[in-house]
Amino acid sequence: MVKVKICGLKEIEHVQVAAEAGASFIGFMFAPSKRRITIEHAAKLAKIVPPHVKKVGVFVNPTEDDVREAVETVGLDYVQYHGNESADFIKTLGYPSIKAFSIRGYEDVEKASKYHVDYYLFDAPGTDFAGGSGRVFDWSLLDQLSISKDRVILAGGLNSGNVQQAIKQLSPFGVDVSSGVERDGVKDSNLIKEFIKIATQNKGVYSI
Repeated sequence: MVKVKICGLKEIEHVQVAAEAGASFIGFMFAPSKRRITIEHAAKLAKIVPPHVKKVGVFVNPTEDDVREAVETVGLDYVQYHGNESADFIKTLGYPSIKAFSIRGYEDVEKASKYHVDYYLFDAPGTDFAGGSGRVFDWSLLDQLSISKDRVILAGGLNSGNVQQAIKQLSPFGVDVSSGVERDGVKDSNLIKEFIKIATQNKGVYSI
């Protein structure tokens, strides 16, 4: 069964709904974004996340101290790097990691092979911020991917209407959604539940 990451959560209700509906990962946004929250607020939300759901902190070009403070205060399970962080920077910090790549062409896909991380997240380019644009990139660009699909998380413009096709076409380890479970820029509990239900009912995809 494909894993689901619900990103950009800010409210207790939405964290609870995502966990109860079957999300495997919950993302807290620490980078510039309309979904950004403080480390202190994330720490409060983290207390209600059950142990089987992994807590992910999303950063864009952070300092080492930024990452360490968030990991230690919130109790993050993974650090998601969504900027221009180097492979050496990620290796030096040494935390379980997800590296995001904004995909415009195949050259962006090739960049992933230079990194040694736990998961590779392929996203559509952002507009005002890195990621979270609600746009879909050309999934066929991942057809020649040398990285195993069991380490790939697909993001970018996913919603209840297209996630089944995305999973069928790519068979990724997981899918990541933020704007696709929002109404008027705010997370919606019903959309979160619907997305997770549709994403996880697919057959013949990678499972652990």
